Amino acid sequence: MTQPILPPGKLPAALLEELLRQQEPLVDPRLLIGPRPGEDAAVIDFGERLLIAKSDPITFATDAIGYYAVNVNANDIASMGGTPRWFLATLLLPEKGTTPDLARDIFAQIRGACRALQVTLVGGHTEITLGLDRPLVCGHMLGETTRQNLVTSAGAQVGDAVLLTKGYPLEGSAIIARERAAQLTDQGFAADDIARWQGLLFDPGISVVRDAAVLQQVVEVHALHDPTEGGVATGLRELAGASSVGLRLQADQLPLLPEGRILCDAFGLDPLGVIASGALLATVPAAQAARAVQACDAAGIVCYDIGRVVAPDEGLLLCNQDTARPLPAFVRDEIVKLFEAEGVE
Repeated sequence: MTQPILPPGKLPAALLEELLRQQEPLVDPRLLIGPRPGEDAAVIDFGERLLIAKSDPITFATDAIGYYAVNVNANDIASMGGTPRWFLATLLLPEKGTTPDLARDIFAQIRGACRALQVTLVGGHTEITLGLDRPLVCGHMLGETTRQNLVTSAGAQVGDAVLLTKGYPLEGSAIIARERAAQLTDQGFAADDIARWQGLLFDPGISVVRDAAVLQQVVEVHALHDPTEGGVATGLRELAGASSVGLRLQADQLPLLPEGRILCDAFGLDPLGVIASGALLATVPAAQAARAVQACDAAGIVCYDIGRVVAPDEGLLLCNQDTARPLPAFVRDEIVKLFEAEGVE
């Protein structure tokens, strides 16, 4: 029987769960959180401190990939209640078109992003790779936390408020503006607007390290999750799946960025399924939601109360005043459509 060819993007959730169930016979007893669907990173017991380990590649963007690589990996450390400390990068450069300046530029991006987060670049690997038509960076971040501060995607409790910081799709908007500037110009968008949308990568930026720290300082955080590939909708599904809960979300409270709406409309993408780094999902006791929103506001981080955690049998619903519909599911990130259009996968 012919095997189906899988499309670009994350492995299907069912296949990933099948693969992760095939546990190795020997498992280190110090592994507190291993490979699980919906969890942002692994956690290993190192005595008084817990080591958090994460790897994530940058495959969609070609511009500022060093900056992306450091920040998206640091985000997953922060989403476990940890502090990012040490970074390793595997840099794969295309066989045609690699110059010394290209390598210098990517290294400068990595060093600058590490410096901003007080992360140390400790190693990695570089090579010019056959078959590549653009650079790829595979990042590996290590961080640390304590048992008291450890947070997972699996801690959401029925009755919790669901919070989302900044808005969506922040990273996706920046990628579209950076990777498709020429097409946006052809569609009649002003150069100043395109430049401003490109700047979303840095302001408000795709880091959620401060978002997580602020929330943990002021409220009891039950769960954190970093919505990345597959967008906010996939991030919400991953959080709910990890916690075995349902979600009742208020459609009119979902903070779709105006820039995100414009850019997604320009290329026929559904914003809920577009890569969403820069936003952080959190669940906290409903009675503490207003305090969390106020604390984020005081720190210069916009935060939205978007719904409630409900019993699993209530499902995952997007609700308006009188209607409810299932939360959309995306088998792959919507932004893949941009790259398929030019034969790049």
